[in-house]
Amino acid sequence: MATTAVNRELVRVIAEEMAYGVETAVEHWMAQVDMALTDMHLTTLGRLNAIREVVESYKHLTGKDRLECGTELDS
Repeated sequence: MATTAVNRELVRVIAEEMAYGVETAVEHWMAQVDMALTDMHLTTLGRLNAIREVVESYKHLTGKDRLECGTELDS
């Protein structure tokens, strides 16, 4: 019984740490996108290119060639 409680607590702690890591990463990328969108020194095309650079940086760092949406978009 005690082992089960310890295992559940360990799983809970690991899940919380993973969730925190994901939240921190998403916050980082969203902050970069926000900075690109709100940079008044950039033109509209410049903002779009800055966001594209954020996406390309993410893909490079993660080793991904393309990103998956996870849901079907209506055509």
